[in-house]
Amino acid sequence: MTPDRAAGLAESRRALADGEVTSRALTEQALARIEATQPTLNAFRLLRAEAALAEADAADRELAAGGRRPLLGVPVAVKDDMDVAGEPTAFGCQGVFPPAAADGEAVRRLRAAGAVIVGKTNTCELGQWPFTEGPAFGETRNPWHTEHTPGGSSGGSAAAVAAGLVPAALGSDGAGSVRIPASWTHLIGIKPQRGRISTWPRGESFHGITVNGTLARTVADAALLLDAASGNHDRDPHRPAALTVADAVGRDPGRLRVALSLKPPFTAVPARLRPDVRARVVELAEQMAALGHHVEEADPPYGQIGLTFLPRATAGIAERVREAPDPRLLDPRTRGAARLGRLLGGPPLRAARRAEAVLHRRIGTFFRSYDVILAPTTAAPPPLIGALKGLSGFATDRAMIAACPYAWPWNVLGWPGVNVPAGFVDGGLPVGAQLLGPAGSELLLVSVAAQLEAELRWHERWPPRLTEAGTPAT
Repeated sequence: MTPDRAAGLAESRRALADGEVTSRALTEQALARIEATQPTLNAFRLLRAEAALAEADAADRELAAGGRRPLLGVPVAVKDDMDVAGEPTAFGCQGVFPPAAADGEAVRRLRAAGAVIVGKTNTCELGQWPFTEGPAFGETRNPWHTEHTPGGSSGGSAAAVAAGLVPAALGSDGAGSVRIPASWTHLIGIKPQRGRISTWPRGESFHGITVNGTLARTVADAALLLDAASGNHDRDPHRPAALTVADAVGRDPGRLRVALSLKPPFTAVPARLRPDVRARVVELAEQMAALGHHVEEADPPYGQIGLTFLPRATAGIAERVREAPDPRLLDPRTRGAARLGRLLGGPPLRAARRAEAVLHRRIGTFFRSYDVILAPTTAAPPPLIGALKGLSGFATDRAMIAACPYAWPWNVLGWPGVNVPAGFVDGGLPVGAQLLGPAGSELLLVSVAAQLEAELRWHERWPPRLTEAGTPAT
């Protein structure tokens, strides 16, 4: 293990169990990396240095006594939309937020697995946009090219993992907010089935479109964190059958029927797949064919699925705005979305929720012909920092849809998807592709992702090393 970059989750767990390293040493190294890169990457909203070191010391005592838990002593991070007892949950917003009285269910389960929570990562205001910038915390930057965004809204978690500050992190995904930053930072990003990782103390987040997910450099690490965080609160409305997703890593998925879907779902504004991004996704499809899978171009019958997304998203924003300590401090685009959400929060929202069952049936028929979908995660590489700053709400939506038209339908459906690295464009900007499946298909998607990883070895490529000042080393 080198102190300038975190070892993987599984490797850290093994080294701790074998006595090769202490949890305090790993946690001290993680905190030092975070502090050194904060001036440039700005991945974290807050650090829990004192509390994390105390948790690490407790883990070392348990390890010395022979204790073994899935993540005992391993430092990880969580996104700042998740409650950590004693810390505020600002979710990208300005204002004074009270400390959370208790851990959210996902964080509670990470602690039960023995993980050390080193801090909370940056996210854009209420998770609305595919960039991680805002007046509350500044600009989070992409470790591969620091003048570009890492994406959003789980951009802080993605930047932290991609730069090797921590081995893995939790994020949340309401319209691609795990998969998009994973694609733009060369990571694995798993959006699981709705309810796989609890969003409690909210039974549903943004009326069911937002789920918690994982970001890591390898499929095995992303699956390991997913298993550790998975499970439900007694009052959760969505409770999928339990799975051990890590068991699928290394499992032969068999010969699959793969639909290569390159056409964006219908949106109210134009969206076009950039040719260089298309080429990277097609190359991945060719690799799948070389592995023995049958691949052909085909698009799911999405129809007017976008009409069911907007009421759920904006009504969720309206609810969160009501909880803000001072809504006047929020971005004008946020306040505009909340106004729309209040208009759509009655009959349109109820109609959108009813439509989900129809969509399940219609799009579910597609999986009679295909086992898995391969699609671009985004239509373009990560934009420059500030590219969307100061735009109107409508102009922001246009730019967002143009860059990221592919991820959000799976949030409406509540089904799982996995981003995998697809390569680089524009001299080194990462892009990704999604493996998408029907309800409860995490095991299949993870097995396929791991099969590709074994061939392509994408996890062996790192972004440029950063100096202690947080800038790329020369």
